[in-house]
Amino acid sequence: MGELRLIDINKVYDSVTAVDEINLTVNDGEFLTLLGPSGCGKTTTLRMIAGFTRPTNGQIYLDGELITSVNPRVFVPPERREMGMVFQTYAVWPHMDVFQNVAYPLKFKRLGRSESKERVEKALALVKLEGFANRYPHQLSGGQQQRVALARALVMEPEVLLLDEPLSNLDAKLREQMREEIRTLQRRLGVTIVYVTHDQLEAITMSDRIAVMNNGRILQLDTPREIYETPVDRFVAGFVGTANFVEALVVGQEGEQVTFQPEGADQTFRCHVERLPEAERVTLIVRPENLRLCPPQHADLTGIVRRRTYRGDRLDYLIEVGDNQLQVEAMNSDRYEEGNAVGLEMSSVAVLAHDN
Repeated sequence: MGELRLIDINKVYDSVTAVDEINLTVNDGEFLTLLGPSGCGKTTTLRMIAGFTRPTNGQIYLDGELITSVNPRVFVPPERREMGMVFQTYAVWPHMDVFQNVAYPLKFKRLGRSESKERVEKALALVKLEGFANRYPHQLSGGQQQRVALARALVMEPEVLLLDEPLSNLDAKLREQMREEIRTLQRRLGVTIVYVTHDQLEAITMSDRIAVMNNGRILQLDTPREIYETPVDRFVAGFVGTANFVEALVVGQEGEQVTFQPEGADQTFRCHVERLPEAERVTLIVRPENLRLCPPQHADLTGIVRRRTYRGDRLDYLIEVGDNQLQVEAMNSDRYEEGNAVGLEMSSVAVLAHDN
């Protein structure tokens, strides 16, 4: 079992609130990601779960057992929490070989030598490091050192695995490989994972649910699909994926087909909308994949090409529509010159009430 519950957790440093009244349940066997920019409180939250940082207020439960509380005063030390943690900097000791690094946490378990050896070998096999037991960290690549840190966390057979930006020091190709390996390993073991990152691609591709954080608060807690397709506000929409924001007026509606007029433009267009707030002025969230360029005579909505950038496999455009500017991706074969008019088709949008 590995269910976590955080109730009214906050952390204040002097007069600065790092984590602000967080309530969160992480289900047994779930992969949950805390996603947000630097300084949003995600690592502080993770460290409070691990027991490395004590909250200013609130309670933390593991499988129904109170492990942290300010009132009543309860604090289970990190080594007794049945959790493993992987740090951003790996924290692999250079004077120990791989076997010694991975075996180190077992000292707290007081296991026999044969059982310890068996656990270490099992953990190394899980992270595909068989045959590396006698090597030292300086003989390993960055990806291999990260695997050592992961094996060291797994050797304790934890109920909960905590990972703090574990892939940020790896190159792009290795990061992609490790994403797949960690997710596959989590599904195989069924361990609960709380994962911290500022990389939205990691969060979307790895998580069962994502908690998007900013200024110490959770703004939205949902599945990757819901967060991407129906963000609760501009911050979430802009942080998770690429988004265009179009200020517009609602001028008509027939079922889920809504007619909008972009601000500063004398034209209207119809688009599919699943959820329309009760507001006359709205903000449309338009994802690049829901936009298509076409000749202006074939579209209700037209704009002016202000910039075209070659990206190898695609062209990136900046299109001016009234008072709005939209980023659009197009195939290399779809070439429209800067300064010329171009048509725009929107297949669907998400809609927020206008920020006043």
